[in-house]
Formats: sequence, C-alpha cells, structure tokens
Amino acid sequence: MRFIPVSCEQRETMLHAVGARTVDELFEVIPASVRLARPLALPSGMSEIDLAAEIEALAVSNTGGLVSFLGGGCYDHYIPAIVDSVVSKPEFFTAYTPYQPEISQGTLQAIYEYQSMVCALTGMDVANASMYDGATAFVEAALMAARVTKRHRVVVSGAAHPEWLEVLATYAESGMIEVVTCPATAGVTDIEALTGLAVDAAAVLVASPSFLGCVEDVPAIAAVAHEAGALVVVASNPILLGVMEAPGVLGADIVVGEGQPLGNAMAFGGPGFGFFACKEQFIRQMPGRIAGRTTDVDGRPGFVLTMQTREQHIRREKATSNICSNHALNALAAGVYLASVGTVGLEGIGRACIAKAHYLHDVLIATGRFSAVSDAAFGNEFALRYDGDIAAMQHAMLERGFLAGLDVSRFSDDYAGLVLFAVTEKRTRAQMDRFVGEVVSL
Repeated sequence: MRFIPVSCEQRETMLHAVGARTVDELFEVIPASVRLARPLALPSGMSEIDLAAEIEALAVSNTGGLVSFLGGGCYDHYIPAIVDSVVSKPEFFTAYTPYQPEISQGTLQAIYEYQSMVCALTGMDVANASMYDGATAFVEAALMAARVTKRHRVVVSGAAHPEWLEVLATYAESGMIEVVTCPATAGVTDIEALTGLAVDAAAVLVASPSFLGCVEDVPAIAAVAHEAGALVVVASNPILLGVMEAPGVLGADIVVGEGQPLGNAMAFGGPGFGFFACKEQFIRQMPGRIAGRTTDVDGRPGFVLTMQTREQHIRREKATSNICSNHALNALAAGVYLASVGTVGLEGIGRACIAKAHYLHDVLIATGRFSAVSDAAFGNEFALRYDGDIAAMQHAMLERGFLAGLDVSRFSDDYAGLVLFAVTEKRTRAQMDRFVGEVVSL
C-alpha cells in the first residue's frame, strides 16, 4: 500500500491554481443528470491494520496462508505501510555511508532519530547506528566490556539464545576473551552460581526475556555483577520494552538486542539488525558509528557522523570493531516504525502480545497435551513440554495451516520435548482457539 498525504494548505493552493473554491466545484462540469446523487454502496472505512487483515484473508483463499507461532528470535509482527513507503525512497534505499554531511543531512538525521529512540527504549545514554544483528551486538558488548574493565573473562547466562552463545564462542576462539557459561534452570539464570563465577569477570551477559521467554531478575544479576566489578549486558526484545522497565533503570551498563520486530519482515530469517546502547562514560569504546547533532559555521543545526571507530577510519589497533555493513536500512525501518506507532502504540502492541501469549499458554496446558516447564514470568514467548512426537505434531499442524512453534530440542538435549511458542499482536482469539482445537484432534 502506498499513501501520499496532502496537507490542507497544499489542497488550497491547488484549488486556487485551477480557479476552484472547493473540490466539489471540480465536478460541476459534469451534468447533474448523469452524476450519482447518492453515496457509493461501499463498506465503511477501516483502520490500516483491519484493512491489511481483510486483504490478507482474501489472499489466503488463493495462496494458502500460514498462522505463525514461531519465535526464537524472529517474530511475525504487523508492519505499518508507512515503513516500506519511507525506506523505499531512493534517498534512503540507495544511500551509502553518509561520509559527507553536506549532502547527507536526511540520512544523518534519520540515524540520529533512531539512536534517540533506542536510548529512550533501553534507558541508556547513547546508542550507535546499529549492528549486523542481535548476536553480533551481544558479542561486541562482551568485547567492549573487556576493553573497559581491562579484564579477559566474560560470564554469559546459559539461558541466552543458543545461537548467540555459538557466535560468542566463535569470537572467543581468537583469544581476545574467555567465555564462561553460567548454569540456567527452567529458562532463568542461576544467580547463586553466578555469584561465584562473576569474580574478576569483565561482564555478565544475560537475555531478558531469555531464550525460553522467561523474564530474568535483572536487578539481582546486576547487583552480583557490579559487586564483582563487572559490567552488565542485557539483551532485550524491543517490542516488550514498550511495557517492561528499561534495562538501564534496572542496572544494565550495556543493552543490546535483535531489532527485527521493529518494522522488519520475517522474510526467510533476515535481514534484521542489532541495536546497541550504553552509558555515556563508555562511549569511546562503543563499536560502530554514532550520528550527532551540531551547528554549522552560521549557527544552523545539522547532523554529522560524530564517531566512527572502525578500522577503516582509524588505526587498526585503536579500532573498536570492524563491523561495517551495519544494516542501516533495517535500522531506518525501525526508526520509522517507532515514530509511526509512538509511545502509546508500542505499549499497546506489547500488552497485546503478552496478553495473547498468556491466553494461549493457559489453554494449551488445559488440553492436557502440554505442561509447563517454568513458573517464571514471561512476555510474548513461552516454552511448553509436549507429551507426544513434536515433529509429527508440527507436520500435521502445517498441513492445517499452522506453524506450530519451534522445536528447541535441536539446540540442546536439555530442551528435549520442549516447544517454544511466540504470540504477536497479529494473532487473533479465533486463530488461537482453532489452533488449540486442531492440536487436540491429533
């Protein structure tokens, strides 16, 4: 869908140019005898989300759509039409790194606004202009903490995303950091074990919500880490930050995450982007680049690349990171998304996701085919134990039009028998009830 708004002033200017006082006068050249004298027999207007749902329903009759309960890092959220409209503009779509501010003010301002929104979401002082994805942002936070603290060892929660842990282990093979994994129970970090492991650590890294969707006790984890002199890195779901307390308020020093939920399609698992924010005192060690607001020689406001500590810009030994292709267009989509939904809208989306997830969680357990694996609080994602063959269930549900969650046993034997479900604001009560009914009928 494309929508080009026209202001009242622009409309008046156009009417004046053609000598008309109102839009109705434009049609007076048509004889009254052939003009329709009643309203068109059309249904009443719809909101954008209702209209998109109606069009998708019509499309499903031709193509066969799937109702997705998949999550694990990539989520089926609604994307307002304005997002694609803005990011498809040639000025943004074909733009390269804005090295020359005199010809890149639009791109630089968009980056600056994105950074400001990320800071507001995370409770941090500064944010960079994005990373490759959530996993690399997670790793870069660990490397940054090592530079700040002059320590070598980082402690990561075993409740974090398994693929993020793999990326962290890959980076650790370079010898720059040593990675120690803290045990996790039922999707949350073992804080007692963390107390001993955090001694002399550069950072403690956790994800809240965790891979299984559980909300971590971030203040308690931060207290343990800070007592040991370690920085606290928290990975968060940006949609839920519209409802949950900002990690910066809870004691985090660095906040990262996967930004795909913010106006980026699931596609085939990418591309997304990583967001990265921290306290101002650590800005010199922050990877990537930062756009800042300044004034020119005439005192006019403008935007520039304030910092870009990549090795292609400064001496390699002084560079903080070699991440170059930072998925800026995806970050721009996130900025447009956040600007379009606003504070109230983001909170509403977050609350809808959480409420619907809790509904599905309870009705699935009520079937007797699933059982809970944790009593921890959760957001829009949760893991349940299935009493049958997960692969057979998912195959059968696929034939019925459903993506029945994620079989997480492929990541670890500790997850054997578990299915991870994600629920977004797009899922309706009717879809969830039909899904549960179909599962029971297997």
